[in-house]
Amino acid sequence: MNKNLLYCFILLLASCNTVEKGSPSVFFAGEIVNPTSKYVVLHKGEKVIDSALLNANNRFSFSLDSIPMGLYNFKHAPEHQYVYIEPGDSLMIRLNTVDFDESLVFTGKGEEINNFLLDIFLSNEKEEQLVRKKYNALEPADFIEKINSLQEKKITSLNTLKNEGTLSQNAYNIAEASINYTYYRYKERYPFDHRKYTKQSKLTELPNNFYDYRKNISFNNNQLNYLRPYYNFMRSHFGNLSYTTCSHKCKIENNEIKNKFHFSKHKLHLIDSIVVEKELKDNLFRNVAFDYLLRTNDIEKNNEAFIEEFHKLSGSNRHIKEIDDLYIGIKNIQPNNNIPNIVVKNTNGDNTTLQEIGKDKKVVFYFWSETNKNHYNNIFKRVAKLKASKPNYKFVGINFKTNTDSWKAIIESNQLDTKNQYTTDDFEELTKSLIIYPLNKCIITEDSKIVNAFANIYKKI
Repeated sequence: MNKNLLYCFILLLASCNTVEKGSPSVFFAGEIVNPTSKYVVLHKGEKVIDSALLNANNRFSFSLDSIPMGLYNFKHAPEHQYVYIEPGDSLMIRLNTVDFDESLVFTGKGEEINNFLLDIFLSNEKEEQLVRKKYNALEPADFIEKINSLQEKKITSLNTLKNEGTLSQNAYNIAEASINYTYYRYKERYPFDHRKYTKQSKLTELPNNFYDYRKNISFNNNQLNYLRPYYNFMRSHFGNLSYTTCSHKCKIENNEIKNKFHFSKHKLHLIDSIVVEKELKDNLFRNVAFDYLLRTNDIEKNNEAFIEEFHKLSGSNRHIKEIDDLYIGIKNIQPNNNIPNIVVKNTNGDNTTLQEIGKDKKVVFYFWSETNKNHYNNIFKRVAKLKASKPNYKFVGINFKTNTDSWKAIIESNQLDTKNQYTTDDFEELTKSLIIYPLNKCIITEDSKIVNAFANIYKKI
């Protein structure tokens, strides 16, 4: 640890010589213990700003000229976290990937705002469990009192930091939004979470001032677009608005939405009429489209009509190709279509296709990856039970994002039938053609023709 501290001290001294006070340049560097990737990648929203290769000592550095102040994101696959940067900053980080967020520490010029944002992030993770399991059971007045108390404590801490003179106004605004929108979201979700927790048949009646905080919402602040509490609030907010303003055509019966097609179109129109900032609007439109197309499993006629409405309202959406590809992928795996003829490899290294595998009899294709051990362990147990109760089906595992040696080792250690295990190197083609979301989905075929491309491995087959 002493060596690390000495390294930080020397590096900070060096950076002070290269980044002068008032300079537009930024120095961002650090050390990754137990690295899980060779790179650290810096993003601004969806745009990659730069990437840095870890050296032999697992250290990296960025020297950046004239980048705008604001919230950035650094990624060390598969993890990522915020970093707030202003011109002239000279920041150091150190983290251990075993506890990525918990071990992360910022030092140097700009450390105050970054450590504060990190503390808020970690605190929110713990508080969310408290709100979900305890506070949502409270009556509205008591719920508001608890939530406001948590919010005020964090704002008080932020104001203390500001009074010490270490924060710019922009940094303060980002931190304040991170606090406020977290608690605004809890309030947006409360009526639905409270009903679920208490098992009431109707939404509870709220005080007239319950949504007063909505007067403070900004729909036109591009500094907040990729702030998680802000974006998560927007998702909950428009879900709430859509539910409460669409009780007729959306067919909300017994507090359940029966017409997801109309509900999703209604949500698109609400977003279009309220949100000003285009990047935020694009992202929210994308969220609605993915939620409808992936979760609803609606008839093809409704899917087509939804896409037409999406293009009408958001034809210049930055995600339009992604949404169109998703729609086409879903259209191609409707019942009675042939399963897409994706090439996969067996344990002997020989290539075959899904149509070839599925031509013999009824087949259930399921999906797994070494990146999620709990998932594949549970999937294997579930498939073993299904094989015993459904002897007329063949259960075929399709693996992805796993190197060959690890794939074979997992198959061997779990005593899987090697004849029914395949893998692919083309994850993009797999997801694009088969829409493997959520991971519990399976595809049922008969004579290579699709019976159900959106079945759930844990439900009735």
